[in-house]
Amino acid sequence: MSGNRRKAFLVSAALVSGALLMTACQDSDKTTDTGAARGSSSATAPGDAATPSGASAAGTGEGSGAAGRGSGATGKGSEDGAGSGADTGNGGREPVGQSCGANDITWNTRSETQAGGYILISAKARPGITCVLPAALPTVAFGSDGTEAGPAEQAVGEQITLSGNTTAYAGVNPKSTDVDGGKELDSIIVAVGDDDPNPVSLKVGTITVDKPVVTNWHTSATDAVPFG
Repeated sequence: MSGNRRKAFLVSAALVSGALLMTACQDSDKTTDTGAARGSSSATAPGDAATPSGASAAGTGEGSGAAGRGSGATGKGSEDGAGSGADTGNGGREPVGQSCGANDITWNTRSETQAGGYILISAKARPGITCVLPAALPTVAFGSDGTEAGPAEQAVGEQITLSGNTTAYAGVNPKSTDVDGGKELDSIIVAVGDDDPNPVSLKVGTITVDKPVVTNWHTSATDAVPFG
């Protein structure tokens, strides 16, 4: 992540974390303006999420973040405008889908027991939205200092178009070290990419964080296990 884009994401992550702390001290029906946009969004567990072998039933799926549609898909289809698109190689242009923003997605998390235990993140487009997850790692940060998860896979995955019931999965190992210690946290901050202006905070239960890693996006939950 470049210096400027990392700083921008960490500022957004800090705002989300600050909003969570303030919300805990106020009435549960009130929300705080984080500076990104007013509103909140709740992650709803997708009913068709696949469960890898050894999956634990524990886990939560609450998410909060900006509900404004300031970025990402507009829900009007996957075309990015007249004249845009990828070169097909024969003089034509192929429409390019709009990139997803975190607030275009319904998020869910659950705890899994494989590979020593990890967090499975699932993402579905909100009703009426078609958008594309880029062929890149999701941006996952922990705590108020914005500790970022590194890559759990050596190769970059493929982009995934989200629409309807299509679900994308990524696995997060919050502690990739074998030594004792780490930060005790109960939520993660997720963004589609470095430039996503509306990262969301997702509850994951109490976890110990030390050199976390995350997989690419996958269309199968069993492919999103962060081995190693």
